[in-house]
Amino acid sequence: MSHPKYPHLFEPLDLGFTTLKNRVLMGSMHTGLEEEKNGYERMAAYYGERAKGGVGLIVTGGIAPNRAGWTAPFGSKMTNIKTANKHKEITQAVHDNSGKICMQILHTGRYGYHPLAVAPSRIKSPISPFKPWKLSNMGIKRTIRHFVRAAKLAQHANYDGVEIMGSEGYLINQFVSTKTNKRTDQWGGSFENRIKFPLEIIRQTRAAVGENFIIIFRLSMLDLVDKGNTWEETVYFAKEIEKAGATIINTGIGWHEARIPTIATMVPRAAFSWVTKKMMGEVSIPLITTNRINDPKVAETVLADKHADMVSMARPFLADPEIINKSEQGREDEINTCIACNQACLDHVFEQKTSSCLVNPRACHETILNYTPTKNTKKIAVVGGGPAGLSAATTAAQRGHQVTLFEAQADIGGQFNLAKVIPGKEEFFETIRYFKKQLELTGVQVKLNHKVEKEELIGFDEIIISSGIKPRALKLEGVESEKVLSYEDVLKHKKPVGKRVAIIGAGGIGFDVAEYLTHENSSTSQNVEAFLKEWGVDYNNEVRGGIEGIKPKHEPSPREVYLLQRKETKLGKGLGKTTGWIHRKSLKHKNVKMINGVSYNKIDNQGLHVTIKEKPELLEVDNIIICAGQVSVNNLYEQLKEQSNVHIIGGAKLASKIDAKRAIKEGAELAASL
Repeated sequence: MSHPKYPHLFEPLDLGFTTLKNRVLMGSMHTGLEEEKNGYERMAAYYGERAKGGVGLIVTGGIAPNRAGWTAPFGSKMTNIKTANKHKEITQAVHDNSGKICMQILHTGRYGYHPLAVAPSRIKSPISPFKPWKLSNMGIKRTIRHFVRAAKLAQHANYDGVEIMGSEGYLINQFVSTKTNKRTDQWGGSFENRIKFPLEIIRQTRAAVGENFIIIFRLSMLDLVDKGNTWEETVYFAKEIEKAGATIINTGIGWHEARIPTIATMVPRAAFSWVTKKMMGEVSIPLITTNRINDPKVAETVLADKHADMVSMARPFLADPEIINKSEQGREDEINTCIACNQACLDHVFEQKTSSCLVNPRACHETILNYTPTKNTKKIAVVGGGPAGLSAATTAAQRGHQVTLFEAQADIGGQFNLAKVIPGKEEFFETIRYFKKQLELTGVQVKLNHKVEKEELIGFDEIIISSGIKPRALKLEGVESEKVLSYEDVLKHKKPVGKRVAIIGAGGIGFDVAEYLTHENSSTSQNVEAFLKEWGVDYNNEVRGGIEGIKPKHEPSPREVYLLQRKETKLGKGLGKTTGWIHRKSLKHKNVKMINGVSYNKIDNQGLHVTIKEKPELLEVDNIIICAGQVSVNNLYEQLKEQSNVHIIGGAKLASKIDAKRAIKEGAELAASL
């Protein structure tokens, strides 16, 4: 019987020898658990919980077929029976929760962050310091055997199949593209020669594992790099992949070195499903589409519009392992939606830390952080309804404590209420919606517009101060001028801003204010076509790599904006590792003048007087917006800190950097311990 609301999403997918219970794939993500010392136990808990959450098929993070394919030294690899036996703990946990799981075989090629990296040709990648070694003919044949060996070992470990990673600019992609393959032997030159390597891997893998084993091939359908493939080549390749014995083709979008955002929060939802749609009907095996599908309604629309046979969601399963069950049961307002911030998942992996999730600190920490029912109910007061306070209040109440949340403002959300108005950060609305629902479900008593006094807190067993932050005032001559606004004046109080603006401070908030002022109600994150135009992507995918000869078209900024910082370092250096470049590029599209090494002299009727590179200058601006950091609002804590039952978290504890990831984590960990 089909699901009344999501008939396509919950339709089983028959693969002949096995059936997937719905059309959702949990896409591959490297989490860092692969390299932890008790990693198998932790991965079993992590994947087991997602299988229990109802997903149709899981793909693991990338596992190398040999040492040269490592992401980094001592990265995870599948090369012997001893390792395969350890993986049985993972597959057992998934199968016990009636799930299915494939292991991704990933050879990084020239992206390998180590001196043993290999590639079809000796060309260094722009995102790795190591120049790869050129694979010999023997080396290529050996690598193919290693892929097959990894698949056989995955089968021994009771995986339901493998995904062969052929996209994102990794080794297989490097063979397929003339950008990275300059060979003149049988593995280079013509397109037929360049695709021999992946086709041999699929053929030999199919022969080794037999018919009743899933082989997903992750195909780069839109390279987003110069000298990428044409659509005709991609279609020809897909047909050959099917003939070679693949069960399913998954879509890859963009190489890692591409300078076009594909998964960050300013990318519209399902912004690239049209790429997979173009392939529908060209092959007869199922196609999976991917990127920024974080919501059941979006997934259903993608499937109903025949953009794909199946949707891949990766990070949404970090944010909420129960997303599928909640969708099926009509509990969508309880979904903890992925906001695509990358701060605790991708950024962590690139910094060699274990992944987690900004909105769900339990992600990848399922054996460490648990919210067990309390045996000793306490009366808990939480002061401040920003991210830290919301996390603490809902977690404590979920455990069975009696919680009262005091919030001085008219609404919960704290700094998230500022974030959600920034063009490209609309997903923050979802987190506030999620917490509102959690407050209701867990029975937290919420007192809004209530600035709490010390006396009101007598009688509570535990007091949690999470009163957040306020903008730091600047000591500067003329700072009292009407021209001067704080970031709160602009984002929260919507005070009018002139046509020429100087922003003092180029941290996260400075960048956000610049985005806000240069987009003026024209966010491309809600409009796929406008987004693709802004970044120079061919919506018809008719040019090489999807970008050749396409000039980005930017809507002009309604204002002239200067973004200034004292430090000599590059602006935006402190932004997320995987998203900072996007914010810089986005502001360049709007001609924002980004200037470092600035000293501020004074503000007067003429504007802002500064010194840049020892040269005095006058910026004739209508407004100066102060984004020079923030200070804690913790006066109440100062009055109460001698008491042993008083705790401080979030911005109230440390205001130097606005950090929602730390705030939510501190709230959850404290509430789990009370």
